[in-house]
Amino acid sequence: MKAAVYKGIKQMACEERPKPDIVDDSDAIIRVVRACVCGSDLWFYRDGGRAVDSQTGHEAIGVVETAGKDVTIAKPGDFVIVPFPYSCGKCPVCKAGFESSCPHGGYFGDGDGMGCQAEYLRVPEADGTLVVVPGDTKTFSDEMLASLLTLSDVMATGYHAAASAEVKPGDTAVVFGDGAVGLCAVLSAKLMGASRIISMSRHADRQEIARKFGATDFVEERGDEAVAKVLEMTDGYGADAVLECVGSALSNDTAMKVARAGAIVGRVGLPHDVEADIPGLFYRNVGLRGGPAAVRTYDMRRLLKEVLDGTINPGIVYTSEYTLDDIQEAYAAMDERRTVKSLLRVSEV
Repeated sequence: MKAAVYKGIKQMACEERPKPDIVDDSDAIIRVVRACVCGSDLWFYRDGGRAVDSQTGHEAIGVVETAGKDVTIAKPGDFVIVPFPYSCGKCPVCKAGFESSCPHGGYFGDGDGMGCQAEYLRVPEADGTLVVVPGDTKTFSDEMLASLLTLSDVMATGYHAAASAEVKPGDTAVVFGDGAVGLCAVLSAKLMGASRIISMSRHADRQEIARKFGATDFVEERGDEAVAKVLEMTDGYGADAVLECVGSALSNDTAMKVARAGAIVGRVGLPHDVEADIPGLFYRNVGLRGGPAAVRTYDMRRLLKEVLDGTINPGIVYTSEYTLDDIQEAYAAMDERRTVKSLLRVSEV
């Protein structure tokens, strides 16, 4: 099968790799229909922080080809979303709705041979991982498939930022990050009823999508200037909810400083060299919550229905489309900010 393979700093290749087989009775093999490149993939692409010659990717939708004898949630021919974490679905952590932190699970694309940017994918713990999409999937448009693909990660991750920040109707929310996750966080804050959504974006093409998703204001300043601007916009109090979708030290520091006393910073950006003023947060009663998104929980509780009903169309975050043969360009376009998010057309439904 064709698969995307990391070859070194800023070097990707499409290579032939063995098609995966069932290893455990709880496994399922998925024929991938659509995959994509994530902003978090750019970290190793830029800094070499993973093994050379490892398969990549953690976002996919596709068709079940074969399933182990213990798999009951899906059968061959079913169309499924593959959340980026795989999980047992049975332990107290999963039952509490935090399956992304399942002690028996893991993450696709971590160099373990289970990369989603490939023609086929082995899914461990299928019953606790897969989300089955109802309906006649052969009738789904490319637009619908793109939106369903966001439910493997970015839409659910943006929603996790909003849920962690406890966005409520009438809130003023501030969203850090204008990549696909940040844009989906804007959409999520809107879904949860925020009346004012401030996007910390300085790029016109991304601001356009953010407006479509519900952003009402934009702040292009950074650091102390950004803090001053948001405080000015909120009568000196700060935002009711803060959604951090970048992960950098500057983004986190600014996010914590613009939170109103008593607010929560919902953080989903993969943290890099982040430090927190714990005493300062303590006296302001500012909370920090978040982490890897509980994709399956959010999809099954709300997001899948919202997409199928046409209430939301998060798939517009894909502003370029490629094949696996074009994997180098798919990564380079995102790295160079020539596209918001790269979609990979792998096969047809």
